[in-house]
Order: sequence, then structure tokens, then C-alpha cells
Amino acid sequence: MSESIRLTPQIERILISPEQIAVRIKELGAEITRDYAGKEIVILCILKGAFLFTSDLCRSIGVPQKLDFMAVSSYGDSTRSSGIVKIDKDLSESIQNQHVLIVEDIIDTGLTLSYIEKILLDRKPASIKICVLCNKPSNLQQHVKVDYCGFTIENEFVVGYGLDFKGYLRNLPYIGVVKKEYR
Repeated sequence: MSESIRLTPQIERILISPEQIAVRIKELGAEITRDYAGKEIVILCILKGAFLFTSDLCRSIGVPQKLDFMAVSSYGDSTRSSGIVKIDKDLSESIQNQHVLIVEDIIDTGLTLSYIEKILLDRKPASIKICVLCNKPSNLQQHVKVDYCGFTIENEFVVGYGLDFKGYLRNLPYIGVVKKEYR
């Protein structure tokens, strides 16, 4: 791990280092490139959390690609999902007959991704696959088929590399566990 990385006061420990993230994204990019060989894809970044992951992932994928964004919310300022998903920003273009790769930062309960997938299926894409940076299977309330997973993690509150707490700490170059007193 990089010697120059310092923990912020809110972080208990680094769970996934910048080096681990970089290696895993290259592996995911190679896998996605193989799976979509000869096809064009629409990479759908779920804002705000997945923007860093999506940026690095796009550069690791070697097939023609378009990029679009959706912003959804289910947490507000809480550390737990409300279970109510609200679309804050919808797609810019049609995905009909397109191969769509949804890129999300984390699956916690699965409610948000399940909702997004249902909405997008109604728009008649050629296919939908899901890529997540982190998966917390112990919290799953709604089954979601994850096609590409960066890391499977325990039920801990994590931030960094796009993941936030009340809008903060997305800029950390690693994924860290938040100290209990800050949750």
C-alpha cells in the first residue's frame, strides 16, 4: 500500500487500497471486453457514487462504448436505505436495442439496483448487465444478478473512491471503514 496515504479522522481502517482497486478494475475491464467482443455498449453510470469507478472502468474496456448517467437516491443523509428510490436524473438517450452495462458503486440492500433494472427493462434494451464496485451480500433484501463484482465486503459502513457519507469523503483514493462514532 502507498506509504503516503493518510487516514482522515473519520476512518477506522483502509479496507481496499488504491492498488487493489486499480488491479481489480483492469481485471473487470478485460472480462467485460471479452464478454462484449464485437458489440457496442452503453455504460450507464449511477451517480454520484459510481463516477470515479466508471471513469476508470471505461478506460479499461476495449469495445466501442457510449456513456450515460442516471442519478437516483434512496439514502438521503442516512446510513441506511429508505427503501424508496427516486430518480433525480434520467438517461439522456434511448437505450432501445442497446447493450447496457449498469455501473454502480455498491449493492447494499439491492432495492435501488432492482428498481433501476426494472425501469430500464421497460425501455427494451438488447441486454442489461450489472457491474458493481462493492457488494454486501449480507444486507441483500432484493435479489439482483451481479454480472461483474469488484469486491465482496462485510456489512461495514464504507466510504471513499466515490462512496460517501452525507456527501463527503468520496475523494479518498481508497475504500475505508467509517469509525462508529461518525456514523
